[in-house]
This record gives sequence, C-alpha cells and structure tokens, in this order.
Amino acid sequence: MPSLLEALERKYGAKGEVNPSIDDMPVAIFVPKRSPRLSVPTLLVLNDCDIDCAGDATVLADKCADVVELDLANNKLTDWEEVFAILEQAPRVRFLNLSFNRLSAQIQAAQALHPRWDSLSNLVLNSTYVGWPSVHGLLKALPTLEELHLSLNEYSYVDLTGKEVNEKDRCEECSRLRCDQTQPVHQQLKKLHFSGNPVSSWIEISKFGYAFPNLETLLVNDCNLTTLAPDPCEKCDDTNGNKKSHDGFPRLRFLNLNNTGLATWDEVDRLAKFPALRSLRVQGWPLWERVESTEHERRLLLVARLPHVRTLNGGGAVPPEERDAAERAFIRYYMEKPEADRPDRYWELVGVHGKLDPLVSVDLRPEKRVQITFTCGDTSEVRTVDVYRTVADLKTRLERLAGFPASKMRLFYVDQELRDSQGPEEMKYPTKQLYSYNMSSGDEIIIDSKFKHSISANSTA
Repeated sequence: MPSLLEALERKYGAKGEVNPSIDDMPVAIFVPKRSPRLSVPTLLVLNDCDIDCAGDATVLADKCADVVELDLANNKLTDWEEVFAILEQAPRVRFLNLSFNRLSAQIQAAQALHPRWDSLSNLVLNSTYVGWPSVHGLLKALPTLEELHLSLNEYSYVDLTGKEVNEKDRCEECSRLRCDQTQPVHQQLKKLHFSGNPVSSWIEISKFGYAFPNLETLLVNDCNLTTLAPDPCEKCDDTNGNKKSHDGFPRLRFLNLNNTGLATWDEVDRLAKFPALRSLRVQGWPLWERVESTEHERRLLLVARLPHVRTLNGGGAVPPEERDAAERAFIRYYMEKPEADRPDRYWELVGVHGKLDPLVSVDLRPEKRVQITFTCGDTSEVRTVDVYRTVADLKTRLERLAGFPASKMRLFYVDQELRDSQGPEEMKYPTKQLYSYNMSSGDEIIIDSKFKHSISANSTA
C-alpha cells in the first residue's frame, strides 16, 4: 500500500517544488515552471488511495508546507504514529479528515501528546472507531480545536476522563460509568458532531456540555435517545441524573435531534429551557406520528412552545407574525382540552394574549355534488354532477347524451350569474377538476362537436 507521499506524487508528480523559485527567470511577468496540475494545492484531497503511512519526512514536509486542508478519508491508516507524522510535516493544516480509517488502536503513552498542533481547528473522525482515551489525548494535543466530528463510531457511552474503562466502574443497573465528568476538558471546542451513535441516555450527552463549556453547536441526530429527562440511578448513586437536561449547555445555540426516539411534548418543553438555544431540528420523532394534526399545525404548536428558538427545522427565522399566530393557535388548541392536560406554557400565553374566543368553524370546501343543466343542440337534461371529477371523465359520461365520442367533444361552461357579462368558457383541460370552475347548482354546460366545426371550416374555405 502506498504512503501519503507516494499517493501525492502519483497525483501531482514527483519533481519540483510546491512554490518554485522564480529568481532566475529573465522576464518580469510570472510564468510558472510547472503545470498547475502538478502543484500541490492548499486543499489536498486524497480519498480512497489505500494510504497506510506518511512516507519520507523531508520530502513530504517540502510538498505539504502550504497545505491547509487535508482530506484522507477512506484510506488504510491504522497507526496513530503515522497520523502524527503527517501532521508534523504539514504544520499549517487547519482541517483534517480521517473518516473511515480504522483508528481504533489506542494512542500509546510513548506518543506523549503535549500541546503541539496549534493550527488544527477542525478534526473529522467519523467511523474511525477511535476510543475515548485517544479522543481525550487528542483534545489535549489540539489546544485550538473548534470543531470535532465523532459520528458513526458505535459509542454507547461517553467518557472524557482520559482513563481506561474498567468494567468494575460500570453500574450493572444502568450501564453507566461511576465517575464524575463535570470538569472542563477543552475550552475552545464550539461544534461537535455525534450523529448515528447508539447512545440512549441524555446523561451521556450532557457530559459533552460539562467537558466543552463553550459548546455552541451539537448534532446528535439518529441516536437512540428516548428522553431528555434526568435519569438518576439509585444503585450507583449517579449524581448526574439529578441535574436538569439543560444544565450543562449554557451556550448551546444549535441542536439537531432529528430521527431520535423522543415521543412526548414534555421533551419539547425541556428544550425550551435551554438558555441560549436559537436553532433546533426535531424532525423524524415518534411524537409526530402520534399527533393527529397537519404539518402546519404541528409547526404552530412547536413555535408556541419554544419562545426563544428562532430557526425551526431549517429555513429562515420565524417571523413575528407567525409566532403571534402560533401562540394564539396554541391557546385555542388547549382551550378545548381538560385543564389537567394544559401545559404551563398555556398559562404563560394566556397571561400575554388573554383568553381568546374560539374561532368559528367554517367549511370552505366546495359542494361535492351540484345540479347542472347539459345542453346539446335542441336537447337539454339536468344531471347531478360530482365536482371532484375531471373534464375528461365528464366527457366520457356524456357520450350517450351527445351521440358522439368524447374525443370529438367540446364543453363550454356557463356560470348562471355571469351569463350576460362573461359568456361561455371552454373547458379545454382534460385533467382539470370541475370544482375549479366554481360550479354551483343551476349552472349550464353546453356540449358541442369538434366534427361540426371542422365541416363548417371546410365549407367556408
């Protein structure tokens, strides 16, 4: 398998420098000595190249001196020593993607990870199966790290203590570790991706809040979370379970909980207590399958329950008029419920808007069946018509009355109230439903023949 250096040289060539000297060039206009195709870019992508090591340090350092983004996803890297060798030879790298490299081997004590990569701010370790002790060590070695990706790593718990997990430290009752994880681990980290891991307890997720006190963005979509409620364990005396779900997240502004197992409105009310939360994603919850309402109605109920959230499920900010309408709809929705079923938010909004009168229920749907007069030549007949039928279907049903096939038929709609001012309107579109003409009982439809018009046109010619 090739080294990073070999893969790089295969793609960009083995000779020349990244930025060749132009001191000896006789002209003032810059003419590059090498093709741009052979110059190592600052954004270097080498996916699926079977890379398993760094390669010659001196040559690699020369070629990677100006690389600031390095994408090595889907390679064969398994040894952290090789990863560190790559970082040593690419000192300006700010973004590093190692996803889908099997890096489950623990970082060895001999690889002392004191702070030494001050430029790296974004590290992607999705589906690398990196262990928690290694994650802790990396955090200590990357003092300016702001964004970390740990998705799809099969984590069922969170441990940022930096210690090896001893099964004796795991509670038999709740499977959580008997350790206090409320101490800060990294002050600079602001964005954490933790999607697609089989974590089921919010207490585990809360550990991120305490470890990263300046965390602003958290993605835990597609995890097995079933509640955000505290879940204390009597057997292991888990003190974390006595904390509120929002206690560890004083600065969290964006939270993605799509496709989790949250199934009650209580979970939404807990989210409303996150002090800095402004953007939230909550699609794909079991709750929405149980609520008998339209998507628009669900959004109104969500907006009303989340007074501080500005962006809900993507898109633009919630405008003031939508929030006002949502809060009033929320009051009217729970007015019809027993008092015991009304949430605290109902009483808060009544204090703002007062008690509202229920809206008058008005059915704006068109009449399903109307009486129409059909006229074909000298023949007239009144029929009851289903307005949800299409023009094509109506023509087929009029073949016997007309005496000629639907393909030769033209229909003209006459509104009884606009007969004198507007005249007949041809019903040209076969798939158009009849209610779109605003039909009502007493209106008329004239049946005419295309064949007759073609004969008339030929006679005139």
